[in-house]
Amino acid sequence: MKKQYILPFILVTSQFFLWGIANNMTDTLLSAFKRIMSMTDFQSSLIQVAFYGAYFCLAIPASLFISKFSYKSGILLGLGLFALGSLLFYPASLTMYYSHFLFSWFILASGLAILETAANPYIIAMGPEETGTYRLNLAQSFNPIGSITGVVLSKIFILSHLNPANEAERMRMPIEELKNIQSNELHAVMMPYVGVAMVLILLWAIIRFTKMPNVLNTSPNINLRTSIKELFQTPHYIWGVITLFFYCGAQLGTWSFTIRYTMIELDLNEDKAANFYLIGLILFACSRFLFTFLMKFFKARYLLLIAAILGMLLTVIVIFNHSYIGVYALVSVSFCLSLMFPTIFGLAVKGLGQNIKIGSAGAIMAILGCALFPMLQGLISDATNINVSFIVPAVCFLVVALFGATTKD
Repeated sequence: MKKQYILPFILVTSQFFLWGIANNMTDTLLSAFKRIMSMTDFQSSLIQVAFYGAYFCLAIPASLFISKFSYKSGILLGLGLFALGSLLFYPASLTMYYSHFLFSWFILASGLAILETAANPYIIAMGPEETGTYRLNLAQSFNPIGSITGVVLSKIFILSHLNPANEAERMRMPIEELKNIQSNELHAVMMPYVGVAMVLILLWAIIRFTKMPNVLNTSPNINLRTSIKELFQTPHYIWGVITLFFYCGAQLGTWSFTIRYTMIELDLNEDKAANFYLIGLILFACSRFLFTFLMKFFKARYLLLIAAILGMLLTVIVIFNHSYIGVYALVSVSFCLSLMFPTIFGLAVKGLGQNIKIGSAGAIMAILGCALFPMLQGLISDATNINVSFIVPAVCFLVVALFGATTKD
């Protein structure tokens, strides 16, 4: 990597850390809002619909914005919306409407969509194309550190402040008493998001006054129709985007319901069950560095294939086993997830040339799977039980394994 890219690389890599915080604080809130507002698994999964639906809606506009201006402009816009969405948690906690929280998540995630659309190809472009996947894996290694931070923040400031009263007990409470409990719980939800917003505003100012190189010499006036046509004529790209869609289902299906699964199997509350989720994220972080090291010796697609098969086998154990065996298997799935997104992304956009910005946007749109698959899993959980619902991530791992077996690097 050239010397002038080192500081921009560090600043862009910090974004991976920050959206890890946001993503995994959000995952813990499915269990939190299920208790706070006495929701079903399907209703609580609407958090992921709002959050990751923004990725689908904003990816192409973000790509066009970045192409017209610069990666730096995209990062600043993304950070701005990220901070705004975080600050909106304050009025949402006052109104106490679930829809207002969903709107806040949508604005916050819109910023993340722009950040990811800019950051992933920017990292790949900061050096030779043949080492782009390795470089992206290195940058993405800081994402799980953010994820761990997000869960720790959630445990300390949110989950530990939830009133232990269950749905039946809340239904018997006087309205004013219930409103007071919910107000305190939603205030706890709001606090870490506002704190994160303060950090984002500071980072925005630092990047604003830092020189960020324009690493791609692309025309600002891209032809969207032509780019999309060429991308649809690139089989490895289309296959990669489809695989990313299913990978997102595997990741969010696993993480969104880890706390709920552990609560049911081990009879724990949200705060204690989150410890197992945290262990999974630590495994995720450690294996990200391990897989990045192994990529120096083995082809990325072979590692992807092995991880996907192992993830599928572990998920089958989650479905058919109970108590600690199922929980340990579920925690171990995170080990398999770590290298998948950056590896699939890197293989999908490899060789796209001038179409990489639109191609990256298409890949980010595949994150819609993070919204749809948890919703499907919630419906299955409500209709049967939470064990059976893990058939969803099992099928998703199968698709990732097929991509690893058939793609070329």
